[in-house]
Amino acid sequence: MLKYFHSVMLDQEKCKGCTNCIKHCPTEAIRVREGRARIIEERCIDCGECIRICPNRAKLAITDSLERLKDFSYTVALPAPSLYAQFGPAVMPHNILAALLDIGFNDYYEVAVGAEIVTNCLRNYLQQDKPRPLISSACPAVVRLMQVRFPGLLDHVVLIDTPMEVSARMAREKVIREHGCKSEEIGIFFITPCPAKVTAIKQPFGSRSYVDGAISMSSIYGEILSRLESPATNIVPGGSPAIGVGWGRAGGENHGIKDRSLLAVDGIHNVINVFEEIERGGLRDIDYIEAQACTGGCIGGPLVPQNQFVSRVRMENLVKKLSQNDYHCPEIDCNYDFCELPGPILPRPALKLSNDIDQAISMLEQVEKITSDLPGLDCGSCGSPNCRALAEDIVRGYAETSYCVFKLREKLQCLAREIVDLSHLQPPAMGREAAKSDKEGAKR
Repeated sequence: MLKYFHSVMLDQEKCKGCTNCIKHCPTEAIRVREGRARIIEERCIDCGECIRICPNRAKLAITDSLERLKDFSYTVALPAPSLYAQFGPAVMPHNILAALLDIGFNDYYEVAVGAEIVTNCLRNYLQQDKPRPLISSACPAVVRLMQVRFPGLLDHVVLIDTPMEVSARMAREKVIREHGCKSEEIGIFFITPCPAKVTAIKQPFGSRSYVDGAISMSSIYGEILSRLESPATNIVPGGSPAIGVGWGRAGGENHGIKDRSLLAVDGIHNVINVFEEIERGGLRDIDYIEAQACTGGCIGGPLVPQNQFVSRVRMENLVKKLSQNDYHCPEIDCNYDFCELPGPILPRPALKLSNDIDQAISMLEQVEKITSDLPGLDCGSCGSPNCRALAEDIVRGYAETSYCVFKLREKLQCLAREIVDLSHLQPPAMGREAAKSDKEGAKR
């Protein structure tokens, strides 16, 4: 079986076994056993919902530190558009980019530029005769959700690389061309709002990633903030493309495409509802779906330092300001054949009961029977997300019926009644006096 990399990890020492995470995981990838949560690797999509919901901070994302910059001769920062919304209205993108250079990066390349490039590619892609609705490939958590839970929808995914990868490739080629560096000497680091992007770098959908590492926004936020008041580097303002920056919030991708029947959905559970509707044969009148796992889009990621609602207002105002500049990126007019993904995105069949169809049908029948016998309260006390998940765990051999506290109580009640009944029985060899004594004792 393929070994999956995951950026979302569990701190066993902090976990209290509270079951909050198992109820919110969109792929039911978490179980609580022996008082601690456990992540089922093949089901996890690194969406970060468990990080967001855990009251004990037992879930965390593994990202790179600034120390990794020392591993490369020339380093480039890739700031996600959502980074610009983490600061007040007086802080413009060029101020943040200058701070990144002061931190120690040799250069920067805005992911907003890559987003505009991808926007142009999408406009052309949507003119092709493809099954509707087409689904965005920009959010890696959503794509992995389809791999695990909705493999039948993978044919609907646009085979265009993400703005992060497009920007990284553009940045690498630029550094090689202008500075004569070798590719292995260049370190390109994405400033990420979520753990799913980290996983997309470490285990990409294509053959390789052009990004060398990911630094969380929450970890670098303080470093940027401390350098904003007295920057050592000055950058000419006005070089950030408005449409690309707008990708940082929900609806920004569609705003750049325009002139189509478009739908934007954010929040992983809302995305699931939309995908279920597509599986039922609906939404065929929609050309394109922008789907983002985080509520509010990337500004609502688990690794951002600011409140998503505050960030959304800042993002809207910033896009308006940048739209007035009428800045045009010269790179956007180039030939971008390399934006296309190298091949189809393959499913990760983590939910099927068995590879053998007959055995799978038999196991499914057992699951249905056990589920109907369980109370249906979905309380999570058994350590599984719901009663059906417990039934599946039982059939797979990972759990027992007694894990359900209600079934366990029924067994104890039956056992107690059996003990009481047995206490009144007498062996046939016992004398009359013993039997009489027992009857009198029972009366008392």
